Amino acid sequence: MGLKDNLENLAEEAKGKIQEATGKARGDEQQQAEGQATQSEANTKQAGENLKDGDFKGAAQNAKDALS
Repeated sequence: MGLKDNLENLAEEAKGKIQEATGKARGDEQQQAEGQATQSEANTKQAGENLKDGDFKGAAQNAKDALS
């Protein structure tokens, strides 16, 4: 996996966490849900990158995170 892809996925996940927290603080359920969706998308991408690299344990963890 490229370092660039890894950093992009981490940044996207962080963006989702911030968006979710902001939505929670404001009582905005839609923004909260969008933040969760962004996190799931980032984790799904990271799982795919891990699979490409043969890191099945990491891929499984990212897939689990994407579904939670």
